[in-house]
Amino acid sequence: MTAVTDEILSFDEAMEKYDPVLGFEVHVELNTKTKMFSAAPNIFGDEPNTAISPVDLGLPGVLPVVNKAAVEYSIMIGLALNCKIAESCFFARKNYFYPDTPKNFQTSQYEDPICYDGYLDIELEDGEVFRVEIERAHMEEDAGKLTHMGGATGRIQGAEYSLVDYNRAGVPLVEIVTKPIVGAGSRAPELAKAYVAAIREIVKNLGVSDARMERGNVRCDANVSLMPKGTSTFGTRSETKNVNSLRSVERAVRFEIQRHAAVLDSGAKVTQETRHWHEDTRTTTSGRPKSDADDYRYFPEPDLVPVVTTPEWIEELRSRLPEPPAERRKKLKAAWGYSDAEFRDVLNAGVMDAIEETIAAGASAAVARKWWMGEISRRAKEAEVDPVDVGVTPELVVELDKLVQAGKINDKLARQVLDGVLAGEGTPEEVIAKRGLAVVSDDGPLLEAIDAALAAQPDVAEKIRGGKVQAAGAIVGGVMKATRGQADAGRVRELIFERLGVQG
Repeated sequence: MTAVTDEILSFDEAMEKYDPVLGFEVHVELNTKTKMFSAAPNIFGDEPNTAISPVDLGLPGVLPVVNKAAVEYSIMIGLALNCKIAESCFFARKNYFYPDTPKNFQTSQYEDPICYDGYLDIELEDGEVFRVEIERAHMEEDAGKLTHMGGATGRIQGAEYSLVDYNRAGVPLVEIVTKPIVGAGSRAPELAKAYVAAIREIVKNLGVSDARMERGNVRCDANVSLMPKGTSTFGTRSETKNVNSLRSVERAVRFEIQRHAAVLDSGAKVTQETRHWHEDTRTTTSGRPKSDADDYRYFPEPDLVPVVTTPEWIEELRSRLPEPPAERRKKLKAAWGYSDAEFRDVLNAGVMDAIEETIAAGASAAVARKWWMGEISRRAKEAEVDPVDVGVTPELVVELDKLVQAGKINDKLARQVLDGVLAGEGTPEEVIAKRGLAVVSDDGPLLEAIDAALAAQPDVAEKIRGGKVQAAGAIVGGVMKATRGQADAGRVRELIFERLGVQG
């Protein structure tokens, strides 16, 4: 009986009947200067097929050479994940054909990974901690990138043809593979997001990866299977490939749990396959049957010698490790003066690094939090993306704040300036000029607006004269409305009291 793929159970019903089993393969691109096995530059954003060498293309007669920096970065990742480091390990050829793999095999590791048997403790929002066991973290090279043309979605489904860019072929990767994760129950989607966030934080903290998920520096393959309640035999798994945002990881795991539950409830069997995640519909679609290791015909790479480590080398690399992320978070919280609740909200929103970069760019901790947890997060929620993917840079936040502090714009106008910048209308200064958004601080126009507001609300004027100075807020509001929010509110308040002959 074939699997049902167009129906899902509610998440609550799925949790009543089944226990989820998770597994993650997180691919981390390393930010070395050159590629894993060639001298080609490891850079992002160059013209297609310019950052390549004969080795990357698998041309006849070429020989690979291992990038020492990539090996060291891999060991540092393993140490940060509490892994054992192999005394000796070798590379293997993973054989398969796909247009983005010009050699028809990927140089990877199979039987002997460089790092193995580690763990990572993941703290969820309410403080509950799950220990995720790490099976291995091995070295390999990335494939090229396909761009599917002619379709409506940019995906292979419906495309007329595909273009291939080999700039990414050969970029150093570390693939971090977990052991099966059981016991998360209904918190499985949350755990998935938190685990990938922790990996991203670790590799960025180590300085071994730029860790920008929107660029593919960190990508997650999420494995899901279900066990009927009361059983202990793992079900058939599906693998959702290359999920590239924290929000999408959480949603993909949730959807697959619901889809698996519907398949099992129908009496059908789950197909072991790869799946594609679609953020627009928040669903997955079938990719290809999932291959087992035997299908790849792994064998040792004959052109590379084994990688041999020594205790001295490992300890030297251990000495390079920065303070653990948990310690870093404590220090940042103290330095910024945030309350426990404020800092927890920052962590949950995934904007700690953005706030740190904004403060480093010149903003105060309070201003950085106001922007990232306020306007930027609001926009992210509306667009259903992560705040860091809205398009706002730390430098832009600092520039907007400087304009507010200088009195050229107020907070309301700053949001309109942000609209213009994101729409491609130029710098904040250019947007202010084009849209006429500068604060009105000239007394003449302000007095006219104040007189009109006082005439419209004579009872408020009497209250202010009678000593209820807080009533001035109604007049300020009227002036702000009349000036489309461009009045200098502080100067308006001063002029109101002068007009009425009272002390503010």
